[in-house]
Order: sequence, then C-alpha cells, then structure tokens
Amino acid sequence: MSSGNAKIGHPAPNFKATAVMPDGQFKGLSLSDYKGKYVVFFFYPLDFTFVCPTEIIAFSDRAEEFKKLNCQVIGASVDFHFCHLAWINTPKKQGGLRPMNIPLVSDPKHTIAQDYGVLKADEGISVPSWLEAWQ
Repeated sequence: MSSGNAKIGHPAPNFKATAVMPDGQFKGLSLSDYKGKYVVFFFYPLDFTFVCPTEIIAFSDRAEEFKKLNCQVIGASVDFHFCHLAWINTPKKQGGLRPMNIPLVSDPKHTIAQDYGVLKADEGISVPSWLEAWQ
C-alpha cells in the first residue's frame, strides 16, 4: 500500500476530481470546496462489489444528520464517474445504491488514493478507509 501524504494532525491533501453528485450530475469537486466544514471522506475498493455497499448506503441515508453537524460526507473509489453513475442508478435490490445522497468522487488515475495512503497498488484499488478532516 502507498504511504501517501495524509498525516495525522496535518491538513488533509486537497484533491480535484469529477464526482457524481446526489442529483446524478457530474461536477468538478475538490476538498477545498468544503472549507469551514467537517468532512468524512471515505474510500471503497470498486463499484458493483459487495465489499462496502452497506456502509456507503448507511452514510448516504444519514447525509442530512451529518449536514446538521456542519459535516459533508464524500465517497471515493478508483472507478470512472460513469461507473459510479451506473451503480447509483441501479436499485438496491439489484446490488446498486439508488438513491444516493452524497457525492462519489472518481479517482481513475489513483492519485487521490495514493495521496491519502489507501492505494493497494498491486491490485489497483483503494482499500476501505474512513478519514475525518476539517477545513
């Protein structure tokens, strides 16, 4: 796994990437967009796997509770945003995430996962990880 640039007690590495927003639109997103807020930023290995969907859905289902605490939840994987959208548009009963109330960031070049030290380079995936940051 990569060592990354994220260090406890230091500012989280900023990132800029395409995300699928709760309304299904693609949007450029960066950590700096949430300056002044708490952020829960989590990684999961891949879309359409059975490793983390229950956790992703749990975060999504509680998005409003987090917002009341001035906290944004953001998910990320190494998949392309088109794959994120397909997974989001798939009903839960068919292994999907619909509906989704949090953005999912696309990291196909693995730079964000590497910066955060969660890239399992030999497999080209990010390991399940939850990080808290505040701006």
